[in-house]
Amino acid sequence: MATEGALARYRQIRDFALTPEPHGAEKAGNAAKPASGAAEPLAYVLQKHRASHLHYDFRLEWQGTLKSWAVPKGPSLDPLVKRMAVQVEDHPLSYGSFEGTIPAKQYGAGSVVVWDRGSWTPLEDAHRGFIDGKLKFEIHGEKLRGKWTLVRMKGKGEKQPPWLLIKERDGEVRSAAEYDITQALPDSVTGRQIPALPASAVKAKLPAMLEPQLATLAQSVPSSGDWHYELKFDGYRLMTRFDGHGVRCFTRNGHDWTDKMPQLAQALQALGLDASWLDGEIIVPDEDGIPNFQLLQGAFETRGRRAGSATVEASTKNSATASTIVYCVFDMPFYAGHDLRDVPLLQRRALLQGVLEKNTANTVRFSEAFDAPPGDLVASACKLGLEGLIGKRGDSPYRSCRSTDWIKLKCGQRQEFLICGFTDPKGSRGGLGALLLGLHDANGKLQYAGNVGSGFTEKTLADLRAQLDKLTSNLSPFDSPTKVHGKPHWVTPRLLAEISFAEWTSGNRVRHPVFRGLRSDKSPKAITREKSLTASQLKEDKKVLDLPLVKAHPGRVSARHPTSLPASVRVTHGARVLDALSGVTKIELLQFYAAVAPLIAPHLKARPVSLLRAPSGVAGKLFFQKHANKNEMPGVNLLDPALDPDHEALLEIHNADGLLWAVQMNTVEFHTWNAVASQINQPDRMTFDLDPGEKVEWAQMQQAAILVRTMLEELGLKSFLKTSGGKGLHIVVPLKKHNGWDTVKDFSHHIVNHLAITLPQLFVAKSGPKNRVGKIFVDYLRNGFGATTACAWTARARPGMGVSVPLGWNELQSLDSSAQWTVQNICDRLSVGNQPWAAYAKSSNSLTAAMKTLGFKAAPR
Repeated sequence: MATEGALARYRQIRDFALTPEPHGAEKAGNAAKPASGAAEPLAYVLQKHRASHLHYDFRLEWQGTLKSWAVPKGPSLDPLVKRMAVQVEDHPLSYGSFEGTIPAKQYGAGSVVVWDRGSWTPLEDAHRGFIDGKLKFEIHGEKLRGKWTLVRMKGKGEKQPPWLLIKERDGEVRSAAEYDITQALPDSVTGRQIPALPASAVKAKLPAMLEPQLATLAQSVPSSGDWHYELKFDGYRLMTRFDGHGVRCFTRNGHDWTDKMPQLAQALQALGLDASWLDGEIIVPDEDGIPNFQLLQGAFETRGRRAGSATVEASTKNSATASTIVYCVFDMPFYAGHDLRDVPLLQRRALLQGVLEKNTANTVRFSEAFDAPPGDLVASACKLGLEGLIGKRGDSPYRSCRSTDWIKLKCGQRQEFLICGFTDPKGSRGGLGALLLGLHDANGKLQYAGNVGSGFTEKTLADLRAQLDKLTSNLSPFDSPTKVHGKPHWVTPRLLAEISFAEWTSGNRVRHPVFRGLRSDKSPKAITREKSLTASQLKEDKKVLDLPLVKAHPGRVSARHPTSLPASVRVTHGARVLDALSGVTKIELLQFYAAVAPLIAPHLKARPVSLLRAPSGVAGKLFFQKHANKNEMPGVNLLDPALDPDHEALLEIHNADGLLWAVQMNTVEFHTWNAVASQINQPDRMTFDLDPGEKVEWAQMQQAAILVRTMLEELGLKSFLKTSGGKGLHIVVPLKKHNGWDTVKDFSHHIVNHLAITLPQLFVAKSGPKNRVGKIFVDYLRNGFGATTACAWTARARPGMGVSVPLGWNELQSLDSSAQWTVQNICDRLSVGNQPWAAYAKSSNSLTAAMKTLGFKAAPR
């Protein structure tokens, strides 16, 4: 019972429902005897504990518990070096073998390994030594040996008494100047290591949601490059989020499936992770250990029946598979409050492997890589009945989009299709005859892709028919007339079928298809025909880029479907580095503009544009180009010279060809006028560029933007926000085309003067750098004839290569800087696209009432 009392403090400060540390219910051990010897060896352990600060926990068994001290700098073999050792609560004996991660917000949160272990022998009366504060003993450890002393210092009533850990002079002494045992022998004696964060990991807030990186279908194994290969699992992609309170499991579409997999969630919780995201795939292996997609579906169907009715008995086979869902983890984009997305893949995986090393749950596994020629691996995978391999560049970052840094090498063809209808069964067959399959084309239109009538069981046919009867429709969902064999029964295309097939016919139909199962983890809108890349297209300086499928709606883009640059664009010097800070190359800038092409298009449409070119990169000489010779850049139009009579014809970019050709000609930035070419003398927007001076903190920028918006709202003017991609923020007021340039510019100047007079501590109306130290100049000069502003979705020619991105006002407070999105991380923002400005077109303001409210009168011209 004395042991139970000694452990009261240990148990009081821990929540054993959350921490993997032992509760300590073992029976008390024998007390040590004095110098005459102990009945049994007394345990000694020294644990390396990476909590808020790295320290070492020194523990000696005594009277049924581990007496414990926290040693901040660890032990020293030099008698002249006396290490501080703060006595902490007694720990249970079982703690001596504990290694693992204590979750965040728990006492001692961090990673623990056994740095040393063995036994200890008192050299004097240990009982008296603990009471008097001077304990002499000998350690028999794997690392520490010889004689030591613990001496309690004279404290001032501290709850945690300070001691000194001192090495006595014997044959184990080493000078601190020549040897530090904690540096020389840093690892656990069990072989486990505290995962070390890579240098490129950065502290970051854990995102609420995270889209997975997706692989591009490849025709063959790349001939060069640092590629690493894993199995392609036949299952569902699963992203798991750990926030210290629990774990949540999300499909690739962001659906929360945690409650569908309680056993897996429990196993993941036992990992003790905090502020982390894992990426992997859930599977159900068959009797031979091969992932089986239909068994995976059966596991969920069984669980669904059990949840729906306690009286329904599932088959024995399905009952078994319901508990055999396995999570194969292959990446870790966030770990312990750090963003790892810019950490090279192989470093992320090494850290992940360390995190999972001590995991005892067979339902959570590390996805191993294979060290063999990839051609042989593919052949072996296909012989085993596996789906194929995933190849990944070893030095690649993690990006939430489809990328050629990850490739799929499949055993035959296989992908998802939309079920658009079905035909009647024939003979003794029940349910249905065949499923009518569809895919979206490049314009988002649904096209017929053939039918599948094999791969079904009687149960599957019945289940499918029951689901499809709820989706019946009188109209064909296909964009063009479709002829099928048998009478078609059309349905609303919501269900996705996984189909394997031999090849595509010349008429874009699948040949020899086989039904593999339904999918519920993908969006019907994202289902298109997969196109594969050749090995030559996967070279470093590649012309085939990670481009999005251009949807009919320009407000959002899903960067998930690869296509290629227009044949008319010839890329030169693609490997040239444009920015030393980010390492962005010319080919990567082309990739970026190809990805944002449908998003930037409405911002460029019909407006004169100026091109900021950087032939020598962003650190070299930059110059604006406002004019061009005829046919100099395909897709870049020359506007009517009458629009600006004193100069040559202005430029307009009206399609992706023009955008990419301009980038090929070393354009980095695109700046647009505040008027469209058709009404060049009546601007249709008013722009305020919040330009911070020296010593202006980001919080001041956020405050200034809110104040400007508030003033505009008081004037009855609706405004929209975007990052500049640099240091400032842009506030844009859409206008009715009622006023000329001079009136709009003068009124914007009037607004800026009012801000400077009202809030002189924050705003200044003069643009010189000396005038705005610690203040913000609200630049109204963008509103004059011929003036331009960086276009939404343009990259910026400055270190880091930030991007100007449309924002919702509700996003401002969570923004970390105006260059939060860059050429390299823009994938994270593509799915949001122009949605924050969805109301822009319907929000044109008249300035008449605002001018009257502010007492402004337009000067006669």
